[in-house]
Amino acid sequence: MRRRDDQPESAGEEPPSKSELKRRMLALQQLGEALVELSDKQLETVPVEDERLLEAIREAREMRSHSARRRHLQLIGKLMRDIDAGPIENAMQSMDNRRRENASSFHQLEKLRDEILAAGASGTELVVERWPQADRQQLRQLILQHQRENKLSRPPVASRKLFRLLKELTELYGDSG
Repeated sequence: MRRRDDQPESAGEEPPSKSELKRRMLALQQLGEALVELSDKQLETVPVEDERLLEAIREAREMRSHSARRRHLQLIGKLMRDIDAGPIENAMQSMDNRRRENASSFHQLEKLRDEILAAGASGTELVVERWPQADRQQLRQLILQHQRENKLSRPPVASRKLFRLLKELTELYGDSG
């Protein structure tokens, strides 16, 4: 076994330690595991060009045995060592960013809906300020329907309809708030 001091000075940087290599391999294996968890549609958006890797990912999805799946994930990690994982990591990161943005906008719409319903009849103005194109009559009807549903302890049908309307307005005209 060679010691690090036995290496010539001209070699430049030291090779990565065993621990560093193991961390890299585990990171690639975790990235592979994340690829296995993607749907087919999501996987199509990730730039995986190695057919063996794609086949291994598809096989891992079908496995139900925990130990066989674990070994197969190790194989996926090994296959990923032979490719440039940078584009895959970038695609996964952008996918995660889009998911977070969608969740954030969903929560903002929920909050706006709750503010509109809490404001009662004047809630119509909250929407019209943001989206002048919004149908005031439809908004008023949904708010009144929501109030009736609350009095009678019925399911929040109007609240859901209002959320869909807000989502549609956001998709059509953008988030003007």
